[in-house]
Amino acid sequence: MVEFIFPLVSCYRWGSMDWCIVLFCVARSKLRKPPQWKTDKGISGDLWAVHGGGFYEIAKYKLEPEEMPKTLHWFKWEAYTTWLTGAAMMSIVYYANATAYLIDPSKVPFTSIGAIATSLLFLFGSYFIYEVIVRSHLGKNAFIFSTLIFILLVIASWGSYQLFSDRASFIHIGAILGTVMVGNVFFGIMPAQRALVDCVRRGEKPGKEVAELALQAKNRSLMNNYFTLPLIFTMISNHYPMMYAHEKGWLVLVFVGIITATARHYFNQKHLGHKKPRYLVIPAVLTVLLIIWMRPEPIEPAPAMPATASVAPTTTDSTPPATSATTDSNTDTVANANTNSNSNATNSVNNDAAIAEAVPVSASADDAMMDVVHTRCSTCHAVQPTQQGFAAPPAGIILQTPEDLKIHKAKIVTAVQTGYMPLGNITQLTDAERQQLVAYASSL
Repeated sequence: MVEFIFPLVSCYRWGSMDWCIVLFCVARSKLRKPPQWKTDKGISGDLWAVHGGGFYEIAKYKLEPEEMPKTLHWFKWEAYTTWLTGAAMMSIVYYANATAYLIDPSKVPFTSIGAIATSLLFLFGSYFIYEVIVRSHLGKNAFIFSTLIFILLVIASWGSYQLFSDRASFIHIGAILGTVMVGNVFFGIMPAQRALVDCVRRGEKPGKEVAELALQAKNRSLMNNYFTLPLIFTMISNHYPMMYAHEKGWLVLVFVGIITATARHYFNQKHLGHKKPRYLVIPAVLTVLLIIWMRPEPIEPAPAMPATASVAPTTTDSTPPATSATTDSNTDTVANANTNSNSNATNSVNNDAAIAEAVPVSASADDAMMDVVHTRCSTCHAVQPTQQGFAAPPAGIILQTPEDLKIHKAKIVTAVQTGYMPLGNITQLTDAERQQLVAYASSL
């Protein structure tokens, strides 16, 4: 059922995102000052474009047009359907399979119901805090408002990593951004637009109340503008386990937010006619620093066990010396026996030390690692998975024998080292076992 619904919802969701592409293209194409005859009609911005074999004219009126059109398109359902389909996908993937994707038992041992309830409280609680701020006097100052929201998002990023699995943590921040954006449309932008349209239709000049609504809508719209790129990143973040499974994944998300929002600021300034390349240089430098900081440690394959460890057997000669032997001969015999005994003891100690230092890849090592694989991996990656929610092995990958591990060693090393697997660490693979499994698989 999930395999059938998910692609349909995904396609519909991305179809509803077409409006984002249109608005993004319009935003990048700077509205230019119109000729005087258009200015006399109240047009403040003008754009001509060609697309699909036709010419298009976009005109922005400072207030109202000369005559209200009979059909007026409202940009609202594009936002609403995007949020609704996103909520549907989150319910299907993270709530219906909470134990696999939402819960990390090593952080908080939630039940499925408890995790879902906490997720909803975290999501809508965050939005409630945002709504209180945006409606207060703090929301009237763009700089203070933006700074405060950034601080709260940093706290939310950290908090999500204390509660949910790494992968779900990124998605929750994306869900907060998406909820704030659609809330801005529903509770702020649309009421201001309706008030303006009503005034124009009645032939009245917008009053103080409409002006206050317009100011709030402007700040909300500005917030949506800067949220766009961070939101897109979180929507596709499940493809990048190296980022969300990082030891400081919440900080990685903060860095990505700063990088993408700064790049967005460059284009905003460019559209206003202010070319400030430093707002492209800064995110470029931060990206390089982020890559350097996140680079994984080199993998050290498990050293192979020496083929043989020959240790000369130590024997004790219990035969008493012959009565015909001389004293000197007896003395030499005793000295040689002591020398051989010391040599054998030294060799034995050295061999034991060498064996202790080496991590053997042998039948016993295979057995030990396969115990880990069967306990932590094969519950899902088996011909008949025993993990709830899995009717077949993910991606068709079966991990039940050393030969299976050898076939999929490249995928295993990447998935286990980055923390992508096990999903949500549902089987509670320890850090020591993770390191051992990566080293073992690398040596196959």
